[in-house]
Amino acid sequence: MRSQHPPKGHLGRKEARPRESLRSARKRRTTSPRGPARGHGLVSPPGAGCSCSFGGKPLGRRRGGLSGRRRRRFAVGEGAQTGGLLPERLGAARGTGFRACALPSMVVAMEPVARTPAGRPRRRKLGQREGREEQRAAGAAPARGLLALSLAVRLACCFSVRTSFVPDEYWQSLEVAHRAAFGYGSLTWEWAEGLRSPLYPLLFAGLFKVLQLLGKDEAPLLIWLPRVFQAVLAAFADVKLYSLAKRLDHFETAKWVYFCQLCSWFTWYCCTRTLTNTMEAVLTIFALCYYPMEGTKMESSRYYLALVALACIVRPTASILWAPLLLWHFEKESNKRRLLWGACLPVGLIALGGSLVVDRIFFGKWVVVPLNFLKFNVLHELATFYGSHSWHWYFTQGLPAILGPHLPFFLHGCFSAPRKHRVFLVVVLWTVTAYSVLRHKEFRFIYSILPICMLFCGHSLAQLKRRWRRAAVSFLLSSSLLLALYTGLVHQRGTLDVMVYLRELCNPLAREQTSILLLMPCHSTPLYSHIHCPLQIRFLQCPPDLMGRSNYLDEADLFYSHPLQWLNNEFPNATQLPSHLVFFNVLEQEISSFLISNRYVKGAIFFHTHLPQGRVGSHIYVFKKLF
Repeated sequence: MRSQHPPKGHLGRKEARPRESLRSARKRRTTSPRGPARGHGLVSPPGAGCSCSFGGKPLGRRRGGLSGRRRRRFAVGEGAQTGGLLPERLGAARGTGFRACALPSMVVAMEPVARTPAGRPRRRKLGQREGREEQRAAGAAPARGLLALSLAVRLACCFSVRTSFVPDEYWQSLEVAHRAAFGYGSLTWEWAEGLRSPLYPLLFAGLFKVLQLLGKDEAPLLIWLPRVFQAVLAAFADVKLYSLAKRLDHFETAKWVYFCQLCSWFTWYCCTRTLTNTMEAVLTIFALCYYPMEGTKMESSRYYLALVALACIVRPTASILWAPLLLWHFEKESNKRRLLWGACLPVGLIALGGSLVVDRIFFGKWVVVPLNFLKFNVLHELATFYGSHSWHWYFTQGLPAILGPHLPFFLHGCFSAPRKHRVFLVVVLWTVTAYSVLRHKEFRFIYSILPICMLFCGHSLAQLKRRWRRAAVSFLLSSSLLLALYTGLVHQRGTLDVMVYLRELCNPLAREQTSILLLMPCHSTPLYSHIHCPLQIRFLQCPPDLMGRSNYLDEADLFYSHPLQWLNNEFPNATQLPSHLVFFNVLEQEISSFLISNRYVKGAIFFHTHLPQGRVGSHIYVFKKLF
């Protein structure tokens, strides 16, 4: 008859364990918080020390048994009932996936654990996957709420912005799209020289074509649908910026970054405009969400590199902002060869090849747009034809202006932000410095760094005490809303209002007798994208001198130097006179004799701005000819 207990010295124990301990162990097994084990399993008692082996390899001595993730269910057998696990049987169990543990007076062996081909416990993989799914589910509801709020705010931005900003928001997007979709319109000199990528305007051309196929291609829809499209993109970008801030810091900081982004007056003013700078800013935010801040993942690297490549195609100057971030990533990457050959090179080749094909189809010849853009704007600096500023303009006027009320919080955030934000501060300083080297400067050129500045503003608000934070929030809301509403509803609205008046001349009875002359600084107004009928319209041209001639004057300069003489030379015969003249009020006195002698009367007046400057007046006049 076999002994009731394992022999002395079995598995290093000298004393046999009494039966009462075994019964207690069984009771603990059935009342374990993790539930009963399969078969005759038993959780290792938390107070007992154990020395376990797996596949013949010692796991070391642990106090408290196999607790936490490494706790497993064990099968127990008494020597009297099972005959014990003799040393030869333990040796046979090596490499079989069993885990053996020596406890006082008994043998404990773990049941087989299901394993993946890689040799890792499948149970742990399932737990990790379930944890990720739970995290996604927990974050999905707040994300949906933020997206709904962002959509509401950005659509409000869209329909409350009824002013013009710069000519490029029409002439580098909507006018190009209108010509591509409907076959008529006007293109600026940049498109003849291949300086712009057609990818961005072709997005709107696709929308216009859909409206045409549906029979809904009316001027109001052509105007507002692209802006609604931009508003939706801006809303998604807001949520992505919140996610980025949450990944960098925590929820408290992220919500204030989101608040700063929503109430930024310049973002309100620009985010729904059809500018390539707006698309560049959106793509930059999306790319930053996949940017590997700590450690690297090849899949994430490909995502953000693809978005960076797309941003550089839409606007080549996006490479200025991303240059330090790309270098920082390459420096931190442990496997540089894998990053270069597995992500950078494939993404770059696909982006370049796709861009070349699209440009070849649009221009009808092989054109390298980024190279032409670089030659014109950087090497030859022909953009200075449209104005130049001092080197410090972005530091003293540009960046402070677009930050507006956020400026003190940005400065405070730069000093109080944690060290991991330093790379973003380098990006801001580098971008502003690089743009400062170029003599032609505009506010919109540095719009893409504004969301990055909001990271510092949000961190500043999160650091304030509650009493000061309330005052800061009230100040930001009131001042930003005032600026956004004034610039969006009042400042420079006349050039859009006059197009509504001219659109009424598109009726079939009056169209043949209508001809319009815009005596304004070139590209002051949009054209066929806001009229959507083939009216005869002429405007003053102002291409730069591409031949290097000295004392070059464009058509607009020639007109404004001697307005009356120019009109008399252009229209010597009264039968060639246009039916309508459109100009700013500052020009009325100089050409009044021409208007009177040719029987022009004032037909409409539109307010434009409270801040007239140079050739731009406070009002726009429409004079029509009496026949």
